[in-house]
Amino acid sequence: MLFADRQDAGRRLASELLRFKDRRPVILALPRGGVPVAFEIATRLDAPLDVVLVRKIGHPGSPELAVGAIAEGAAPEAFIDDRAVADLDVPRAYLDAEIGRQRREIERRRHLYFKGRPPVDIRDCTAIVVDDGIATGATMHAALRAVRSRTPATLVLAVPVAPAGTLEALRAEVDEIVCLSSPEDFGAVGLFYADFRPVEDQIVVDLLERAAQARAQPPRSAPPPGAAQP
Repeated sequence: MLFADRQDAGRRLASELLRFKDRRPVILALPRGGVPVAFEIATRLDAPLDVVLVRKIGHPGSPELAVGAIAEGAAPEAFIDDRAVADLDVPRAYLDAEIGRQRREIERRRHLYFKGRPPVDIRDCTAIVVDDGIATGATMHAALRAVRSRTPATLVLAVPVAPAGTLEALRAEVDEIVCLSSPEDFGAVGLFYADFRPVEDQIVVDLLERAAQARAQPPRSAPPPGAAQP
């Protein structure tokens, strides 16, 4: 175990990302587990918080086994693991149907989380994509390609924990990777947290609203010299 919970991971990761604070950062989380991590980073860097909606495409006989992923966008970005599809003999018709189903789920979640608010504009910004950890990297591949298509000045992947091999496979998608730990014996992301309980949709909604409200508040001005302190 490395982290008490996602908030702990986010605070520790934020300390490694402070050097981006003056480079117009925008924090982009993968829901749902990435949002509590990203909230801590956005708060520390005083940066906007948004999400990258991405859905795993699972094997027809074993939905938890990823054979690809799809991410939101004007032209939704799909990543298909061609080797896994061939080795597992996944039918093309299944992939097409699953991509359509997951695209509808992405639209549902965008409405649920933001209630019509548009995504944050990341053009010419430093886009920092955050999750609570990475295992195979299928969903992250799709997420990073979707973010890159929105033309940020710099694209950074930031995660608390991920296998070294997965990070190496993702390196070509980003300008920089910030990862606190990349153990050889990985297993699963949850093994590195004392508290890895599921994150519910309402928690995502609440954190996004808190982040938006904090950004909307005007900064407090300093009192004039000699003024009495409250």
